[in-house]
Amino acid sequence: MTNDLRYTKDHEWVRLTDRTGRIGITDHAQQQLGDVVFVELPKVGDAVTSGGRFGTVESVKAVSELFSPVTGKVTAVNDELQKKPESVNADPYGSAWMIEVQVKDPAEVSALMSAEEYDAFVKSGH
Repeated sequence: MTNDLRYTKDHEWVRLTDRTGRIGITDHAQQQLGDVVFVELPKVGDAVTSGGRFGTVESVKAVSELFSPVTGKVTAVNDELQKKPESVNADPYGSAWMIEVQVKDPAEVSALMSAEEYDAFVKSGH
């Protein structure tokens, strides 16, 4: 876990730089999923809504929906995940980021869980 990230109860993270939010799934989420075999992501220009679905991750165990931690417009998509979806398992906080969003309201990020809060949330069985 990283202290410069904010977390959702759905196990996504966001790193805010200026008004750009880089989004991915947590290490806990990738461990629960198992081996990731496919990632479906939106297109650049698509709108996402805080708490709204923006894609799916498919593993050998299940298909899980991805939910955006923020509202905004997709400005970048990590196309590498189409070729190497397994990188989600190897580096969920680094090279396996999923999308970047022009964040409409940065206050949404502040309302998300800190690393300590997320750690406690996971330890409580969620």
